[in-house]
Amino acid sequence: MSKIKIAVFGCGAIAQRRHIPEYAESELAELVAFADPILERAQAMADQYGGKAYASYEELLASEDVDAVSVCTPNHLHASMAISAANAGKHVLVEKPMAATAEEGEQMIEAARRNGVFLMIGHNQRLMPPHVKAKEILDSGELGRVLTFRTSFGHPGPEGWSVDGAGSWFFRKDEAVMGAMGDLGVHKSDFIRYLLNDEVAEVAGFIGTVDKKDTDVDDNAACLLRMKSGAIGTLVASWTQYKGGDNSTVLWCERGVMKIGTVDGDEVIVEPTEGLTQTYKVGAMATNEKQVPSGVIDAFLESVSTGTPPAISGEEGLKSLKVILAAFESQRTGQFVKL
Repeated sequence: MSKIKIAVFGCGAIAQRRHIPEYAESELAELVAFADPILERAQAMADQYGGKAYASYEELLASEDVDAVSVCTPNHLHASMAISAANAGKHVLVEKPMAATAEEGEQMIEAARRNGVFLMIGHNQRLMPPHVKAKEILDSGELGRVLTFRTSFGHPGPEGWSVDGAGSWFFRKDEAVMGAMGDLGVHKSDFIRYLLNDEVAEVAGFIGTVDKKDTDVDDNAACLLRMKSGAIGTLVASWTQYKGGDNSTVLWCERGVMKIGTVDGDEVIVEPTEGLTQTYKVGAMATNEKQVPSGVIDAFLESVSTGTPPAISGEEGLKSLKVILAAFESQRTGQFVKL
């Protein structure tokens, strides 16, 4: 079988550390082109992995015969680039948040549908080994219904992650649209929906810039969620966890507690109301400091190669985005927001 020809839009940190090397390691993919307005970044990727460099994604699409693209750009460009690629007949993997608005998300989904291509969103938290194991245990029913929960995602901020450091687009609202909530909060809205197999019914959001200087995007958020099942919980996103990050979730269920990512080395802990505590060492989650395979690239290539729609679809990404947008609306209005 011929390899899937891949182009990458945007050659910053997420492309350099996850998308591009994971494509390079796959037997299903061939990296053929890179686009970045800073041409030197695209050229560096082409020099390392083969292929051609472009300063614009439009020129790349007009010049190259590719099957699929990864969109790894500032958030405000996700929709326009994804729609252009879909209209050119390319399958699309786009980083989170999928779009700046719900309307943009809907336009992306429609473009993919109209052109008969797949749209997948890079919500890698579903694919982290501890999260896969936690879902398996929860779906078995041994703990019963989830009654309450907390889920949190934090790190010191993009200045230690982005290729541009403190000068990164992450801190400019016209390009980022949203800060910690778009970077981390949307991962957790997607994960809790997936883990509980449930939808968010109502949101209250406390979102603001607590400590980061010279930025107008949020660096912290604490949200209250009520699920359609009646379960209630909290979602936290933070860019000010300077002494190590947090990517943990705790579920209090009818017949016990599940702790995910709360103890390093014991990735999933199940404490039943009756019986012995069980721990599952199933592999680490990716962090900015320690990369592990995201699972996203493999899942995307599998979808394209087999013609199977991706599980982390545009529709799924839009539902998770709407939770975050509702939290921002709650912050603006001081009201609970129903979805």
